[in-house]
Amino acid sequence: MEIIATYGTVFTILAIIFGLYMTWGIGANDLANAMGTSVGSGAVTIRQAICIAIIFEFSGAVLAGGHVTSTIRKGIIDPSSIVNNPEILVYGMLAALLATAFWLMIASWKGWPVSTTHSIIGALIGFAIVGIGPDAVKWGKVGSVVASWVVSPVIGGTVSYLLVMSTRLLIFNTDNPLKNAKRYAPFYVFLVGFIISLVTIFKGLKHLKIDLSVFQSFSVAIFFGLLTAGISWLFIRKINEDRADDRDFSFASVEKVFAPTMLFTACAMAFAHGSNDVANGIGPLAAVISIISSGGEVMQESDLPIWVLLLGGSGIVLGLVTWGYRVMMTVGKKITELTPSSGFCAQLAAATTVVIASRTGLPVSTTHILVGSVLGVGLARGIGALDLRVITEIFISWLVTLPAGAIMAMLFFFTLTGIFS
Repeated sequence: MEIIATYGTVFTILAIIFGLYMTWGIGANDLANAMGTSVGSGAVTIRQAICIAIIFEFSGAVLAGGHVTSTIRKGIIDPSSIVNNPEILVYGMLAALLATAFWLMIASWKGWPVSTTHSIIGALIGFAIVGIGPDAVKWGKVGSVVASWVVSPVIGGTVSYLLVMSTRLLIFNTDNPLKNAKRYAPFYVFLVGFIISLVTIFKGLKHLKIDLSVFQSFSVAIFFGLLTAGISWLFIRKINEDRADDRDFSFASVEKVFAPTMLFTACAMAFAHGSNDVANGIGPLAAVISIISSGGEVMQESDLPIWVLLLGGSGIVLGLVTWGYRVMMTVGKKITELTPSSGFCAQLAAATTVVIASRTGLPVSTTHILVGSVLGVGLARGIGALDLRVITEIFISWLVTLPAGAIMAMLFFFTLTGIFS
């Protein structure tokens, strides 16, 4: 308790700096995943993606990011044995923030799309092992995280593959692709509005304490699905055949039909990402602030001041603006070549998988889902359409994330303990 009283202000300042650093990493890596397919397909420019993120990501973070957050991410560790030594938890949370931020910076610099959730879990495991003891880690939870390395990309890839094959059957392999694209595109956009609304209701609004029944949730989602389909129809009906473009690429006019749909997915996914992930990212920051403000009391949940949400939202947007293009290029360009129609299928598949997972409790990672969805789109054109070297690098980065976060957190924990104890 004496250390908390002596260095409380210093710990708070460090938590703010490390928290901003970590949310910057989330923006540079995680948010870039959400926008990568839109940018890579050419439907949205990098500048437009940044503008979308500034508005919708920031709005999601601040308006629906939550005012109460779990201080121990995903319940992955049990801190009950150190309630009388709160400074150990402070060191651990600071070390976890710094380790996660550092790993996200390395991954973003290399253009690797990694899971923010897995990064912070790895860091918490590392701290718990050396700061509390191996028994403090809930290893069963860790097993579900490892399972998500397989479950997430397989489900996302399967759904995106089926969506691409449906566009071929209904649109591209027909006698009049443009006519059929204009006919069926509003149905696909309805699915976008419907699924993205469910993502937002199930994941993005949980912090606002809006408790809707399953029937109410589906009714709201159907309404927004019909609304987006109607708006898209107004855009799509104005698209005419462009013979000049079609000479260079036989389906250029058809792809123009899908371009407006990517705008809907980009905006909605940015809002859902901000509302869901900002509180996850600043959980350790909330833990430090709650311990300092309570004079050393260790709590599983804590109030989250609005300035912390503003800090988190600002950090995420700053990360996308400065380094986000690196991961966006990997997801949108390097794995496989994307067009507006295939990028749309990948994004819709990712959103669909998130909805399925959030309602069934499947252990999934949004990052891994989206990469799997892009892989599914590429596989629909054949294995030759995929860059296997890039895919191998991504898979290795996923395997390294947990141990990298753990090792760095151990090092930072010992450093902080040596400085302040």
